[in-house]
Amino acid sequence: MKKILVANRGEIALRVMKTCKRLGINTVAVYSEADWDAPFVYFADEAICLGPPPSNKSYLLMDKIIQEALKLGVEGIHPGYGFLSENAEFSQKVTDAGMTFIGPEPEAIRVMGNKLAAKEAVKKYNIPLIPGTEGAVSDLEEAKKVAVEIGFPILIKASAGGGGKGMRTVHEESELSEQLQMAMGEAKSAFGDGSVFIERYVTSPRHIEFQVLADTHGNVVHLFERECSIQRRHQKVIEEAPSAVLTPDLRAEMGLCAVNVAKACNYRGAGTVEFILENDKDFFFLEMNTRLQVEHPVTEEITGLDLVEQQIKVARGEKLAFEQSDLKINGHALEVRVYAEDPQNGFLPDIGKLVKYKQPTGEGVRVDDGFEQGMNIPIYYDPMISKLITHGKDRREAISRMVQAIDNYKVEGVKTTLPFCKFAIQHKAFVSGAFNTHFVELYFKPEYLDHFDEKEEEMAAILVGKLFEMKENEAKMVQTDHSASDWKRNRLI
Repeated sequence: MKKILVANRGEIALRVMKTCKRLGINTVAVYSEADWDAPFVYFADEAICLGPPPSNKSYLLMDKIIQEALKLGVEGIHPGYGFLSENAEFSQKVTDAGMTFIGPEPEAIRVMGNKLAAKEAVKKYNIPLIPGTEGAVSDLEEAKKVAVEIGFPILIKASAGGGGKGMRTVHEESELSEQLQMAMGEAKSAFGDGSVFIERYVTSPRHIEFQVLADTHGNVVHLFERECSIQRRHQKVIEEAPSAVLTPDLRAEMGLCAVNVAKACNYRGAGTVEFILENDKDFFFLEMNTRLQVEHPVTEEITGLDLVEQQIKVARGEKLAFEQSDLKINGHALEVRVYAEDPQNGFLPDIGKLVKYKQPTGEGVRVDDGFEQGMNIPIYYDPMISKLITHGKDRREAISRMVQAIDNYKVEGVKTTLPFCKFAIQHKAFVSGAFNTHFVELYFKPEYLDHFDEKEEEMAAILVGKLFEMKENEAKMVQTDHSASDWKRNRLI
């Protein structure tokens, strides 16, 4: 492939184009009228305006994107994430037009895009699944029967969805009817499919996902895990690799399951297998994202691999140049998503002009963004400004570098999630590794940011140091004390 069209916008479009440029591949940008002055448009070798700002009049126009690509002699289309990245119809149309879709086959997207179909596909590999219904539920009496068998609380989830849409937690039977109807209505509105299913609600879950990579020659590997448990509204805001709690044995077991999930749908390219981890030892398959993830940079930092480059090589038909045994974890990486949101107002979007915008720099600091000072953040799309990533020789150094990077990140004109992220990564629950997806509701209140002054930051830094010292000392004791319990060993790794 000598010319690739990137069917996306913002930081991910720019991210893909930078790898293409390094590989000597020409790029084509597509953009809406709202993005005419965006950096990714000017970085590309060629650019096509798709139409007005709304996504359904621009970035979701499959036929127009393909038509323009053919006119310009494009050989491959990279969908990024979001928009058309997990659209099986788009993947098929690109292929039918004689171009290469830089992603999985349409059938893999279809199977893994439906949670019930995904569960059915992985059954033959004995992948652990959360107890629940095997099919869709629409009848209240059936739902009651299943719920009683599983035991409350339960989770109602949209079969075709994600991002928390169509999801409801039900704590007792009296709430079931109303919550079921609401979940089905929301699922229908968001995904055009009102089918839902029921699972046992895991009360203290951690969100652990594994990056997988598969070629067209039957080779599949995992690139280790990412911890994605710091979330708001069921959506990630802080990620790290590796997880602070996975033991080598558990990592190997979960990694093998991730590889088998990819094999279950004949996967091709880069994908992510998501798990729920309970009690830091029991894990269950959640879903597979058939695309590049927002948080892929932390995996790149600990493996030294460029995942976009790997996607392109696989799409070209090349074999993976490494085996599982060749892959090692190098240090620790953190990513915080810098959203134009107000953490003190329920994380609601705070759209406006970037009056001042200056990215941090330094050793182990990386910024993936798609904005420049003076630009407006469009109201039509996800309000993410950038991804701030740090890498260190260990978790302690990665956190320290992240705190400093956040301090040096200057954004004025809009509220951002940076203050929350700084608060979160210095919190004792995060530092100790004893946290789950309920971090925000358990430990964060908007007023905390009002009082998070320099003195408290200094005390937090001291606490971080003390906690790490304690963990390091305990770990040394465990290494010399062979009688230590398995539980203690697991908690310290």
